[in-house]
Amino acid sequence: MSHASMLKARRKHQKTRKLLDVAAKQAKRLAKLALAGPVVKKEKVKKEKVQKEKIKTEKVKKVKLTKEELGRQDAKKTSAGAGKKGAS
Repeated sequence: MSHASMLKARRKHQKTRKLLDVAAKQAKRLAKLALAGPVVKKEKVKKEKVQKEKIKTEKVKKVKLTKEELGRQDAKKTSAGAGKKGAS
């Protein structure tokens, strides 16, 4: 037997063995399904959606600062800017 025909026979043997294995597995699976019997489907239960109540939020009006408080804020800004690096 030549090498080529030996390889050909090997491939054929592998192919038939694989087909037999697949058929055996499928038969086993079908037998298992037949043994289990018909499938009973569960009824779907719809859940009722609960609507969230919208709560109105009250807007808070901004309080205007007095001239004195504005002056203090400006003073803080200018003193903070002078302490940074790179400021000359």
